[in-house]
Amino acid sequence: MVNRDVRAHMPLVMCFSASDPTGGAGIQADILTLSALGCHCLSVITAVTVQDTTGVEEVVAMDDDLLVDQARVLLSDVPVAAFKIGVMGSVENIAAIAEIISDYPDIPVVLDPVLSSGRGDELADEEMVLALQELLLPLTTVLTPNSLEARRLAQRDDDDDGDDEDGGLGDDGDDEPPPVEASLDQCARQLVAAGCGHVLLTGTHESTSRVMNVLYGRNGVIRRDEWDRLPGSYHGSGCTLASAVAASLALGLDVGAAVHAAQDYTWKTLAHSFRPGMGQHLPDRFFWMRNPGESPDEAND
Repeated sequence: MVNRDVRAHMPLVMCFSASDPTGGAGIQADILTLSALGCHCLSVITAVTVQDTTGVEEVVAMDDDLLVDQARVLLSDVPVAAFKIGVMGSVENIAAIAEIISDYPDIPVVLDPVLSSGRGDELADEEMVLALQELLLPLTTVLTPNSLEARRLAQRDDDDDGDDEDGGLGDDGDDEPPPVEASLDQCARQLVAAGCGHVLLTGTHESTSRVMNVLYGRNGVIRRDEWDRLPGSYHGSGCTLASAVAASLALGLDVGAAVHAAQDYTWKTLAHSFRPGMGQHLPDRFFWMRNPGESPDEAND
């Protein structure tokens, strides 16, 4: 029996994420972001990592049976307003997560497809990418890839002879295959065609003067948002954005409003970031506590 005695202003978000000892990304980022935005994080650990602010040294995936037990015990006890998925650790874990969330089709799912670290350390091999494409994309409400992740996810080996990087997920209505260097717009549309409800494609890795983030849905572009490009390199920005989207959905915003509120909050955490080590900056998820007059939810207002 699910306990319904939960305060309405404290939605519960279940996060499937790896542990990051720096606190910059992973489940630690989820907990900080959700707490800052008025939600409570239910943490399901998918992997344990060895890393610092410069990069990832080792990833040890959680046993898939233990992952399932973590989630099922919680889901039998408390109501969940949203799911958020980050680093998954293994193909078996991807399959386990897909099986779990498929039992809750009315709960929104935010998927941050973390395929590599900021330094370029690989966090998902091709077998994991294929499992993600086939098992999780059709269950996803909002996918939040950067441009590198979008291009990799929109690539399928069976679309061609495997010698180039074109390919796509699903049928976008054209008889001709996509070009070798598929545009980001085309990649996003292919990911929607693969089953994602929405794709928020972020432009931080593109060589533009301002960062352009574009939200796609079944009927094409829903909104475009531009943000001042900040100097430096950040660890956990994608985790923060995806968790903020999940929080906003859990709080009752529609997808368009949730995406904008999450971008606004994430940009502020990066603008107030700090550099504790010799590597990347970490977002300050509680920036307003050190900056009187600022608020984490001005976009919602």
